[in-house]
Amino acid sequence: MGTTQLESVPEPKYWHLKTVIGEALDSDFSVGEILPNERELAARFGVARATLRQALEQLELEGRLQRRRGVGTTVAPPRMGVDVSTSPQGWPGGPEDSWQPLDCTVALPPPAVARVLDTDGDEEVHTVRRMLVTHGQPVAAELLYIPSGSVPDLSAIGAPSGAARARGVLRELQRLALDGQDRAVELGSARADDAKELDRLPGAPVLVVTTRYFSEGRTAVVSVATYRADTCRLTFGDSGDLEIRHEGHQRRAS
Repeated sequence: MGTTQLESVPEPKYWHLKTVIGEALDSDFSVGEILPNERELAARFGVARATLRQALEQLELEGRLQRRRGVGTTVAPPRMGVDVSTSPQGWPGGPEDSWQPLDCTVALPPPAVARVLDTDGDEEVHTVRRMLVTHGQPVAAELLYIPSGSVPDLSAIGAPSGAARARGVLRELQRLALDGQDRAVELGSARADDAKELDRLPGAPVLVVTTRYFSEGRTAVVSVATYRADTCRLTFGDSGDLEIRHEGHQRRAS
C-alpha cells in the first residue's frame, strides 16, 4: 500500500521541540519551578524564539506548563483526576471532601437548576460557593444549590453568611440518607466570574461537571463545578490514579 500524503508531511519543528522540552521537564525540573526566560531556553535548545513559543504554548495547552501572573512560566503539577463515575461518593462536605467552603447565600437558582430541583420559580435556595485548590493553585470552583427542604434545621446555625454558614449548611446535609447521584460533563469556556476565581482569562477552556444528589426519591442537591481544563482529566472509578502521556511515559498521579 502506498504512503498517504499526510504520512509524507514532515513533523513540524515546534512539535519535535515540544517533545524534547517535555522530556527535559521530567528530568531537569520539579513541579512549581520557574522556567528560564525565552532567550535562555531558545539558546539552550538551539531554536528561534518563535519556534520556542509555539512549543511552550502547546505544552501549556496539554497542562504540562502554567503561566502565572507576576511569576512566569512554571512546571505544572500532575493533572488532578475528576471522577465522573456514578459510584457513591457521599454528600458534599463529608470527611473525605477536600473542597474549601467560601460563602453561602440564599437566592433564586438559575431556571435550569430550579427545573432539576423541581422548585417553584420564586423559591430561593441555599447557594454554597466552594473552591478546590491543589499545589497552591485554584483548579475548580463550585456552586451547590440546596433547597430548604434538604436542610430543614438550619435555624440552629448562628452564622448568617460566609464560610461558617456554608460549613453549617453542609453539616446539616449529612443528616440525609443519600440514595445515589448522577453526573453530566461538558466542555465550556470560562465566564468572567469563573475566570477570575480560577486565575484564567475569560474564554479559557473549562470542564463543567453537573451532579445531582438524590434522597428519598427526589433531587436534594445540584452541584455545578467548573474545572480548569489544563489541570484536570476525567477518570472512571478505579482508573483514577493512572496517567499515560502522549510521549509514552506512564506515571502515577498524586
